[in-house]
Amino acid sequence: MHSIIVVPPGCDGPAGQLRIAPGQSLGFGRAEHNDLVIAHPGVSRTAGTITAHHSFWILSNDSTGQTYVVENPEGAGEHVKVAPGRQDAPIPFEFARVVLPAAGDLLGFEVWAPSHSYRRPAVSAGPATAPAFALDRTKRYFAVLAALCEPRLRGAPHSPLPTVDEVVERLRPTWPAANRSSVHWNVDYLAVKLRLRPEAETAEAARRLNGKKESLVSLALRFDLVREEDLLALAPTADGAVQP
Repeated sequence: MHSIIVVPPGCDGPAGQLRIAPGQSLGFGRAEHNDLVIAHPGVSRTAGTITAHHSFWILSNDSTGQTYVVENPEGAGEHVKVAPGRQDAPIPFEFARVVLPAAGDLLGFEVWAPSHSYRRPAVSAGPATAPAFALDRTKRYFAVLAALCEPRLRGAPHSPLPTVDEVVERLRPTWPAANRSSVHWNVDYLAVKLRLRPEAETAEAARRLNGKKESLVSLALRFDLVREEDLLALAPTADGAVQP
């Protein structure tokens, strides 16, 4: 059974994919002897190795001077850095993109680990465990949080956060009464609800707000409090697509 699928650059179908079973390895680099040849002068002859395990994979960086980055395309900026010479770094992502810096270019290929397994919740007597973050997705504060997270969830992990005015405009189709004051109030409420550490009282108000927004989005994306499917609650565009 193949547990790991490697998708080379430019691959346009299953025929071009490379599949490895648990315990098997795949070497990549510039030299022709590699299983995955990346013909670029900035890539090491023997650049690294991918080894499959049952539901995850490990990456060895055989270069002497380049750090590799493994991105989670679904993780709003989540990534793992693998330093030069590092061996057997575990990669937990179900979908991943390996990025290799190469003489001014950024080259990449994808690795899929579709055999991820999850434990079924056990049925037990007694009181339920209190949720870590009690958020109601039907409330307006959650719509504000989703609007703040939207750019980074849509594949721009380093983009600046929306301004308060941009959040107001984003929410107005489904919340006509939205205004700057109501968005400010909801940001403050979220900071209290999610137990963020308060800023020093001497800081400027605008700086406090920006820091609070950044902290909220960082926490929400780190713990999957807002996911891409939550953006469906935001207003669609005229053609029916969710506004980017």
